[in-house]
Amino acid sequence: MGQRCGGRRGGNGICPHATPGKSIEPGMRNVSACTLLLLILAGCSPASRSPDAIREDTAKATKEAAQDAKAVAQGVVEGLKEKGPIDINKASADDLKTLPGIDDGAAHRIVAGRPWADSTDLVKRHVITRAEYDRIASRIKAQ
Repeated sequence: MGQRCGGRRGGNGICPHATPGKSIEPGMRNVSACTLLLLILAGCSPASRSPDAIREDTAKATKEAAQDAKAVAQGVVEGLKEKGPIDINKASADDLKTLPGIDDGAAHRIVAGRPWADSTDLVKRHVITRAEYDRIASRIKAQ
């Protein structure tokens, strides 16, 4: 339909100055704009996913989270096991044998030679070798 003129009309009630097919009434313009907007939004929204796909993605995410939680728990356990350096003046022979390179004989020599002023005294007094001491130096102390 053409535009209507305010009071001046041609014989058919339509403005003679209007171009046929180029004019849309305001109400129709709003409906067309809303329809176009809805079509654009519908085309941009993600496709609906099947319940099976959602279940598979959820299972995968759960598995990964469980593996991460297990790794964290193992790290905490290992951290708790390492209680810090062993005091060579207080540790039992069994505790000393947990150190790398310390056998039953070396553990008993360490216990028998107490008290130790410093952990390096183990080498100075020939209880263990320098190589054995170097392996355990960060894991022992003398207090």
